[in-house]
Amino acid sequence: MPVESAKNPAFSALKHRNGKTKPKQDELFAALDLGTNSCRMLIARSVGTEFEVIDAFSKPVHLGKGLEEYGTLSRAAINRTIQALHICKKKLNEHGVVNTRFVATEACRRARNGKTFIKQVKDRTGLQLEIIRPAEEARLACVSCAPHVAPETEQLLVLDIGGGSTELAWIELNGVAPEQRSDALRNLKVACEKTNKPSVDGAQIVDWISVPLGVATLNDQFRDVDEDGARFALMSCAFEDAVADFGRPVDFSNAAARNAFQIVGTSGTVTTVAASFKGLKRYERTQIDGVSMTATEVEQVTQEYLRLGLSGRRKAACIGNDRCELIMSGAAILQGVLRVWPTDKLTVADRGLREGILYSQMAAKRLN
Repeated sequence: MPVESAKNPAFSALKHRNGKTKPKQDELFAALDLGTNSCRMLIARSVGTEFEVIDAFSKPVHLGKGLEEYGTLSRAAINRTIQALHICKKKLNEHGVVNTRFVATEACRRARNGKTFIKQVKDRTGLQLEIIRPAEEARLACVSCAPHVAPETEQLLVLDIGGGSTELAWIELNGVAPEQRSDALRNLKVACEKTNKPSVDGAQIVDWISVPLGVATLNDQFRDVDEDGARFALMSCAFEDAVADFGRPVDFSNAAARNAFQIVGTSGTVTTVAASFKGLKRYERTQIDGVSMTATEVEQVTQEYLRLGLSGRRKAACIGNDRCELIMSGAAILQGVLRVWPTDKLTVADRGLREGILYSQMAAKRLN
């Protein structure tokens, strides 16, 4: 995976336009998401209810490599990650960003040395990372997907497939006027206790779950199964079992109920599956963000991945060496979800925690 930057075509729709006045420092916001596999950062400024990207960074660091087996972050993974964070620090200094939030997720939550690692980051880079709880991770994923909520959606499932865990949030929007549903989600707040049912303007997170199975951890659990198809089937069933009792039932035989239900999926897995479905030779964010797929179309892509095998996936467009193995565990998670909720309206979001953080920061500043 190439290092992300504001010059990357994936960000051409959001990047800072040449000729504009340089933003003032207090107009800039930075969001950094350190996950199990990747370190990702956006620097942006507010434009109405949206934002314009000034600079971006993304690099695979594989922070959670070996975590499933040893329970700790390895020295090599820590060093890789801190090298990436030094680059982030340099970009922040170059732009003089004032409004920042830097979060770490499942790998740091699970590792016995997670808090020690956070201190190392502070000592060696000056960046203060915050290990967020699963509920906050789910909230930020929901907020990031706000622009993709359809006006007719009353029941929304947001799926965020990470490296170490997968977050699902079930949101009821039937108490919100159709034209206000996107804004209600963008301003969503949630306490970090599952017993609460927070609401903003009628939008409610009625259930959420953090499944400790992400693309890396699920793949590690079934690494000893040699045959590609068998491993995929076992991974898919394992994830389906983990979410079978989550959320609310939907009568998919009823056209009105089916039309009022929507899944928004955000992650490298979902966007890669969509890129394969679209037949892209090179990934382009503008071609993927907001695309709709059916459960049948996802299944067709998955079967093609299995037909290609590991070596074929390694050579396939938009997959490559970094993703050729983990794409199958991600596809297994996606298929498990779509077997429980076989929607014909899966919306693909090339968005994540960074975008959720930016929306939240900017909304909070507007209120002050």
